[in-house]
Amino acid sequence: MELQKLAHCFSICKLEDFSEVDIQAEYCFTAKTDEEISLVCITEQVPSNTIEREDGWRAFRIQGVLDFSLIGILSQISTLLAQHRIGIFVVSTYNTDYVLTKAENFEEALDVLGAAGYRISG
Repeated sequence: MELQKLAHCFSICKLEDFSEVDIQAEYCFTAKTDEEISLVCITEQVPSNTIEREDGWRAFRIQGVLDFSLIGILSQISTLLAQHRIGIFVVSTYNTDYVLTKAENFEEALDVLGAAGYRISG
């Protein structure tokens, strides 16, 4: 399985509302629940109406389109990283999954996954 590194630094944010979110940005992951509005975006694109933010994240995606019948892909990745005490934040889209780690753990995470047989590109 191939993992593609993304070149950007990301931020995870809690927002007042979606009014300042650039939904046309290259990476813009939003979520809304009865308790919060969240955004994951490139750090330079964090909107000014952010209530809280956590900067310093890097990301890779599972390359290709994942069929919904596939089981355990994230479980395998998260288990390998947890064994090395590397925390993750995951965003799932219709096609694939994006895995974020703190920037200081990013290269180690890729090394761990590469040693386990994942192909790393980007």
